[in-house]
Amino acid sequence: MTTRSGYWKSAHKVGFYLREVSGLVIPDAYYRKRRDTVLRHLDSRSDHQREALFSRVDYYNKLGSVFDVGDDCRLNRDFRVGTRRSAYHLDFKHVARYFPADVRFSYLFGDCTRVPDEPTFVKSRPVDSGNANSVLLKLNRVRHYYRLRDRVSFDEKQPLAVWRGSIHQAHRRQFVADNFSHPLCDIGAVGGDPTGTYDRGPLSIREQLQYKFILSVEGKDVATNLKWVLSSNSLCLMPRPRYETWFMEGRLIPGFHYVQLADDFSDLGEKIEYYLNYPAEAKAIVSNAQQFADQFYDKQTELLVSLMVIEKYLTLSGQLTTNSSMLGLT
Repeated sequence: MTTRSGYWKSAHKVGFYLREVSGLVIPDAYYRKRRDTVLRHLDSRSDHQREALFSRVDYYNKLGSVFDVGDDCRLNRDFRVGTRRSAYHLDFKHVARYFPADVRFSYLFGDCTRVPDEPTFVKSRPVDSGNANSVLLKLNRVRHYYRLRDRVSFDEKQPLAVWRGSIHQAHRRQFVADNFSHPLCDIGAVGGDPTGTYDRGPLSIREQLQYKFILSVEGKDVATNLKWVLSSNSLCLMPRPRYETWFMEGRLIPGFHYVQLADDFSDLGEKIEYYLNYPAEAKAIVSNAQQFADQFYDKQTELLVSLMVIEKYLTLSGQLTTNSSMLGLT
């Protein structure tokens, strides 16, 4: 990674922690008084915008009936920002502080690949129909939600596919081993390879944006690079996602937002060659991907949706009395 890129990434993290930690000096009571004001921003949206917001809320929080929170759930007043997984704590505090001190939450931080037994706030969940107990919040923003302005057009980029990442998981090791020498790819490991066989050295995001195609490969759960790849002028290549986060990976449409690859990447070369021959189709997919990604970077909207997700959880658990129409509940 270049010095300039390393500086930018460090500055991004420092800025996040300074903003969030400094905000902790403001009493929670201030935010509780502002909750209704923030939620009333829904009234200023058009019918189409409101429908889209309700759709997102129901996607993140798929709970459809009342439930009881257990006594082991933590009271909001007792939630503390810890040192381990502090980014998760800061992100949860960022929205939970808008709600009463005596409400209870269940939450599970980290890379979640299974569905909890009880309704629980999580960062990630499996993409399937049985994941309602996994209620998504926008957690670990500092790691997942950043992007650089891509100043290189698709036509100007190198006609290759690029990927850099750790290969701690077996499926990633196999992917790199199978495609390390592919003539249409620049693929290399930057961690998890003690032999150094597949180490090509790191590339900054800016350097990866020089390529027409960027591969996104899930790790323990979602692929960290997917958000900035879909915001770029490069074409995203990946298998269908198995996990999803606030980014709604499960709503991404193959051939419309990204190019779907076989789970074993056996068609990688074929797909690269196709879109090299049909660049207009590639650029149409890139444009659709950018429009999808844009919805997650408006701060006012993101706060509004986050509060609506929590409000729905607290309403269905009987801890708040909320106007059902405001949350799209019937």
